[in-house]
Amino acid sequence: MSDQLHIANVRNVLIRLEETIIFALIERAQFLCNAPVYTPGFFGDALGGESLCGFMLRECEQSHAKVRRYTSPDEHPFFSDLPEPILPLLGFSQNPLIPNAININTDIRSLYQETLLPLICRAGDDHQYGSAAVCDVACLQVLSKRIHYGKFVAESKYRSPTPALEQALARQDADLIMAAITDDAVEQLVLQRVTQKAGTYTTELNRNALSPTVAPAIITGIYRDWIIPMNKAVQVQYLLLRCSR
Repeated sequence: MSDQLHIANVRNVLIRLEETIIFALIERAQFLCNAPVYTPGFFGDALGGESLCGFMLRECEQSHAKVRRYTSPDEHPFFSDLPEPILPLLGFSQNPLIPNAININTDIRSLYQETLLPLICRAGDDHQYGSAAVCDVACLQVLSKRIHYGKFVAESKYRSPTPALEQALARQDADLIMAAITDDAVEQLVLQRVTQKAGTYTTELNRNALSPTVAPAIITGIYRDWIIPMNKAVQVQYLLLRCSR
């Protein structure tokens, strides 16, 4: 598990997640916003008061919890009332992360429903509620994984700190830590790569589809304005906890 902290390995994971995120957003963008999917109680009592999106997400996590998905340190559930695994637990004696309860999935879900969906989907209701909700689950899970992977990034930086990060950690100053972990050059490389990939994947769709898919610039903006900042916010939370220990 400690091999996951090599910066090259961490970056490889984040690079692989780029394709998954882009495809998930493109898949969701084929349907309209479909507000009923996110309205609690819209489909009656059968969903237990949840929205259809929340119901599908919880049902998915229920089954995934049974096969120990959320015992892995790089997975974070949106719901807490999940069953115990039916498979024998794996030992994570080499888990490189310190014990922590950092989980910002509530913020991720709110951001996705209130801000990101109107960016990637056309307004309106096409009644494709089930299909939209299935795509929502895929989007939410991969966004959560990408953002919370900041813990591994943070642990890697903690073990090989820059002088600026050492000073920020010594003072336990969140703003200084945020400044110390920010690398504008690396972030620009990420944005350039995401723009190129999104452009490649949407070219044929835009040429042949009856309706346009999500624009590459929007996907890049989602990375720039939300995914990267939220990843860094997780890093700061983790580093503050790490240095307090």
